[in-house]
Amino acid sequence: MMTEAAKASKLYYGWIVVLIAFLALLVSAGINSIPSVLMLSFEKEFGWDRASVSGALSIKILLYGLMGPFSAALMARFGIRRMMVIAMILLAGSLSLTPLMTALWQFFLLWGVMVGLGTGMMANVLGVTVANRWFVKHKGLVVGLLTASAATGQLLFLPLLAQITTAIGWRASIFTTVAVLVLLIPVVAIWMRNHPYDVGAAPLGEEVVTKPAPFRGNLFLAPLQTLASSSRSGTFWLLAGTFFFCGFSTNGLIGTHLIPACGDFDIPIVIAAGLLALMGVFDLVGTTLSGWLSDRFDSRWLLFWYYGLRGLSLIFLPTALSMGYTQLLIFAVFYGLDWIATVPPTVKITSDVFGKEKAGMVFGWIVVAHQVGASTAAYGAGVLRDWLGSYTVPFVMAGFVCLFAAVMAVRIRKSVRMAHAVGA
Repeated sequence: MMTEAAKASKLYYGWIVVLIAFLALLVSAGINSIPSVLMLSFEKEFGWDRASVSGALSIKILLYGLMGPFSAALMARFGIRRMMVIAMILLAGSLSLTPLMTALWQFFLLWGVMVGLGTGMMANVLGVTVANRWFVKHKGLVVGLLTASAATGQLLFLPLLAQITTAIGWRASIFTTVAVLVLLIPVVAIWMRNHPYDVGAAPLGEEVVTKPAPFRGNLFLAPLQTLASSSRSGTFWLLAGTFFFCGFSTNGLIGTHLIPACGDFDIPIVIAAGLLALMGVFDLVGTTLSGWLSDRFDSRWLLFWYYGLRGLSLIFLPTALSMGYTQLLIFAVFYGLDWIATVPPTVKITSDVFGKEKAGMVFGWIVVAHQVGASTAAYGAGVLRDWLGSYTVPFVMAGFVCLFAAVMAVRIRKSVRMAHAVGA
């Protein structure tokens, strides 16, 4: 049973853990958004074309995803707190070296590899792990809040970094981010906790305090074994497929290329960054609401509407860019509301079908598919822009694949029954 100290506490410690995880994910999201602000600066200073810069960013996005299932295993073995501190130290080191780079291969190493690994250790898997360990009640809401941290990071960092870059230079924006990381590392080291058992509490919604089961198995083989077992379920492939298209249409495309696309229409970088930040405001609302809705409604139909509306907004984007700020504002509202609102219902389905113990690693592999899609879009859109002279084709293409993902989401229903039948 729950200890007297835990009962006497008015504030469930899990909410403090959520706050710390939110801050860490917020900063990680801010770091991920930096290249979109700096892409034009790199073109001007180093002469690197969009395809070259996009190639490094596609590696970062891919490694961000590939770290997911292994990060879940590392958190299970060594604890959430230790892995968060290691990730932030890696990010601080790679960012600190960035202003010293002089060649494209150094950008590939620092941002493609090191930043990709560091942010991948603090990706959506962290939010899923925290939610599954600390919450039974309000789990969907917690996933929504932690997912929305990406929007909040974008909201806070993009306009600030764009302003610093314009006024002082891109190196100053990098050092600003390093300073934030240095302040956050001791917060995580002191106050983060790995499991409710560490504070003598049960997960919110349960009464029994349970010691976490020790991690068993090989750190590198366990995620692969989880992939092998989950891949026998049609549900896994439908979730991975829809998430591939999710990544293709979000951070790989809009997160990486919207600011450069605005530059093609002589829209100043500060205004373009502000547009992304505005999308972050609406995404914060939409994703948090999505978490609340996923606790109450069929997640598959939520995904249908999210992907469908996102697809229509992307098809409208080339028109909005050519018509002016009012149309771009309309796009920002509709696209922003479901930028990453797809995460809470996807997590809900994953947890329901594969169980909360496996959910972290299974969702990690689903995120791999997301990042493969994002990596494809990040590089492909850069190549198409250099080839065709505009972003119209990749934007419209992404819109249509989202409409296809909406149809795939509805098909998950049959696969859920099949997954239960095979004991997935």
